[in-house]
Amino acid sequence: MTFFPQLVAGPIVHHGEMMPQFTHDETLRPNANNLASGLYLFPIGLAKKVIIADQVAVWATRGFDQIPELTFFQAWFTALAYTFQIYFDFSGYCDMAMGLAKMFNINLPVNFDSPYQAVNIRDFWHKWHMTLGRFLAHYVYFPLGGSKGGALRTCLNLEVTFLISGLWHGAGWTFICWGGLHGIALVTHRVWSACGFRMSPMAGRLVTFLFVVVS
Repeated sequence: MTFFPQLVAGPIVHHGEMMPQFTHDETLRPNANNLASGLYLFPIGLAKKVIIADQVAVWATRGFDQIPELTFFQAWFTALAYTFQIYFDFSGYCDMAMGLAKMFNINLPVNFDSPYQAVNIRDFWHKWHMTLGRFLAHYVYFPLGGSKGGALRTCLNLEVTFLISGLWHGAGWTFICWGGLHGIALVTHRVWSACGFRMSPMAGRLVTFLFVVVS
């Protein structure tokens, strides 16, 4: 509870992977390799947040909050600015948290893996806020039955899981709609794949990225 690098924003850790680390004797002794790794990772996260996220946030805020009416290009520029703001802010924080923890010989799980390079929406959720995806899978999707109850039940379980994901992000209809959209996208991808359709990786990246921006 008092381990300051790990806060509620993420990465989300399991008790079983976190608590045993505090009991190991080697955790209590300085480790030069871990200290070097942490000192390497922390500035990367800080740069993501301060140099990129905080700078594009100015443009996102200006577009959403300060300009009464946006042109076509201003709207897309604002949406893209927010897309990069939220990624570099959150992944930057996670890198800083992982770096700080590493200095104390504690390993936090990786939370992002270049999600904007995902080739489909399923791949995106394997790369974006990975610890949240793991948490929702273990505590919502699998208890609902996962993919064991047939195609229709699987699609319903996916949609319910992502509606709950939206509610987890915030108690508002915009968050619930966002979760619902991603649930629909995952169901669509599942049906698309089951029908044997395929898309080139480049086209898949473009479609996935545009969907993430719009949603």
